Amino acid sequence: MNRACRILIGLAAIMGADGVMLAAASAHGADASRLVSASSMLLFHASAVLSAVALAERGILHAKIGIAAAFGFVLAAVLFAGDLTLRHYADHGLFPMAAPTGGTLLIASWLALAVAAAWPRLG
Repeated sequence: MNRACRILIGLAAIMGADGVMLAAASAHGADASRLVSASSMLLFHASAVLSAVALAERGILHAKIGIAAAFGFVLAAVLFAGDLTLRHYADHGLFPMAAPTGGTLLIASWLALAVAAAWPRLG
């Protein structure tokens, strides 16, 4: 397993832990609907990262495109969830259009994963 895959697995684990923490915070906080969405984004895409890494490592996906999609999931979920979390706790977002940028990157990453599945295996 290469370094990029190990990094992605570690990032997915952190995303999963953060997703659980945000789920707990949303269960105990008033008007915490943003935290529910942030939690879901992190938890769902942590699983997607792990899946993309596993499929790329097994040669089921085009490895470079699959790993790129996994990094896209990480960055996009952090943008989306980070923006919603900051809006809840600090009354401002990461930067203008951070959540929509994250959402667009999530869509692009899912499409990249589809391309990685359709692309012929190299070697």
